[in-house]
Amino acid sequence: QVQVTESGGGLVQAGGSLKLTCIASGNVLHVYGMGWYRQAPGEQRESVANITSGGLKNYAAFAEGRFTISMNGDKNTGFLQMNTLKTDDTATYYCNADVMTGSTWRPRRDRDVWGQGTQVTVSS
Repeated sequence: QVQVTESGGGLVQAGGSLKLTCIASGNVLHVYGMGWYRQAPGEQRESVANITSGGLKNYAAFAEGRFTISMNGDKNTGFLQMNTLKTDDTATYYCNADVMTGSTWRPRRDRDVWGQGTQVTVSS
């Protein structure tokens, strides 16, 4: 089994920064990519940013220029550096991992492993 764990959320004032961490653990043979999503109360979950193991990155328009996604494939770890935070960034942030799991003679891909989320609260 594969588990994804997020950390690094918290309470920060508007204009401040936070760095979120996502770790894929368990039976992980390879991480193809990671993505960050967020969901505010009463809202739908939305994509924030994603990255492939090859380094290809995509950002939502609201994240462009303020957030930076990165990944250390060797350590099955991803990061989301969030700067110049706004009150609208308040949400639960979730990590999604696209991984190879199973065994070396019978590997399989799981594109949809989710963590439990970490709360980010930005105060005015």
